[in-house]
Amino acid sequence: MANHVSSLKRSRQTVTKTAINRSNKSKLRGALRLMREAIIAGDHAGATTAYRSTASILDKSVQKGVLHKNTASRYKGRLNARVKALVVKAA
Repeated sequence: MANHVSSLKRSRQTVTKTAINRSNKSKLRGALRLMREAIIAGDHAGATTAYRSTASILDKSVQKGVLHKNTASRYKGRLNARVKALVVKAA
């Protein structure tokens, strides 16, 4: 257990920041899961809508430090390619 005032404060801050980070990561994983489910369902309109919200959450996760910007860009590129593939498959 921490003994100094400053280490007690850092301990409290760590608990708070850990909860925030866990919430942000959970929100991101949920959005990615919903996006994958929309793609698997094969609904282009639903997948497009899900892509917009997922891309927004990915960008916010970069701002909050949850993901690296290149990682988010890679996710968005791959998801967008899968959404575009739905149009080709439907045609």
